[in-house]
Amino acid sequence: QVQLVESGGGLVQPGDSLRLSCATSGNTFSTYSMAWFRQAPGKEREFVAARKLSGGIQYYADSVKGRFSISRDTAINTLYLQMNNLKPEDTAVYYCAAGRAITSTIRTERAYYHWGQGTQVTVSS
Repeated sequence: QVQLVESGGGLVQPGDSLRLSCATSGNTFSTYSMAWFRQAPGKEREFVAARKLSGGIQYYADSVKGRFSISRDTAINTLYLQMNNLKPEDTAVYYCAAGRAITSTIRTERAYYHWGQGTQVTVSS
């Protein structure tokens, strides 16, 4: 059973940085591609970043490219999302996800089977 538990969200000001964590279970990193999605109030959930299982290639949404970075620590089975220069439009619930995504599907929700409960990020002055 794959378990994903996000943490690290909070209230920050524009321009601040925040690092989200996603604690995973067992062999998640050796089995699945990993991703971060987010959902703002009144909007559909959208892709943020992903790390493909095969080759470790990273993918980013255009809106966060250059500001956000996805990484992992295999020793403690934790996925991270480093978020720099945060903007009010980054306000959302952020979700960690795991699935057998391939290049053509890695940005889509349907590629991911397992989801965390989400962590709230609010960017406001």
